[in-house]
Amino acid sequence: MAARPETEALIVFCAVPPAEADRLARWLVEERLAACVQALPGIRSTYRWEGEVQQATETLLLIKTTAGRYAALERGLSARHPYEVPELLAVDASAGLPAYLRWLAGETAAGEPGDAD
Repeated sequence: MAARPETEALIVFCAVPPAEADRLARWLVEERLAACVQALPGIRSTYRWEGEVQQATETLLLIKTTAGRYAALERGLSARHPYEVPELLAVDASAGLPAYLRWLAGETAAGEPGDAD
């Protein structure tokens, strides 16, 4: 597989407890790990965990970032997320408004403010 450009846009899906959504979204943007995080409240998740079918009301975070920031996002969010195994699924954004993609890349430029680690 060919290497992805560092500025390639990604959308990361992450389900969180509703009480944690604003804190995590704000942290991601403050650390420049995401240019934008949208919180979709009231999703109902059904999943198997430790052999039991579970259901939970969660908030889905849609995290807009770049391939170059994904590793730091994954490390930082995994450390701050309340779940033992958080949902982190990244998908490539195959196209987008060029001005938006430039803005996304600029807002997630590495090295500011805390670089998440």
